[in-house]
Amino acid sequence: MNWRNNSPNGDARRADNMSIMKQLLIVYQSLTGGAAQMAQAASAGAAAVEGVGVQLMPATAAGPQQLLASDGYLFVCPENLAAIAGLMKDFFDRSYYPVLDRLNGRPYATLICAGSDGSNAVRQIERIATGWRLREIAPPLIVCTHAQTPEEILRPKQIGAGDRARCGEIGATIASGLALGIY
Repeated sequence: MNWRNNSPNGDARRADNMSIMKQLLIVYQSLTGGAAQMAQAASAGAAAVEGVGVQLMPATAAGPQQLLASDGYLFVCPENLAAIAGLMKDFFDRSYYPVLDRLNGRPYATLICAGSDGSNAVRQIERIATGWRLREIAPPLIVCTHAQTPEEILRPKQIGAGDRARCGEIGATIASGLALGIY
């Protein structure tokens, strides 16, 4: 596992000698870099919280094993053609049934990078999370890039500092809740 370890003793599964470190999985998909920047900002915010290991994984590499090994989740992707990005959908398709009824009550949050709206991608992830019986811990964050032409849509994105900070706050929020045993 590629857990980012926040514990001083070097053991990714142990925060100290008495307690097991909680694990946060951040699954992302990004074609033009916007969602990747959001996921990295969320990861940095979460990694600043002691007692939580953070795994940042592309959707193509993540699956049921990583979901089962984690205590909470951040799902980060662009909205493409009014839907979650295809490779993120593939992650959910590959993972849905193998973990059904095995993630109940675990916390999650959603970050969406959108050209104009993003709400349909949020609805799709909310439906999947409802089926998994996950608990949403923060309102979905949609970062709008206002990309409307084919050239703007395909151009590499630069997410502003304020939006990256909001992503970092969501990462820190879910990590803090895990560390404190709230979730």
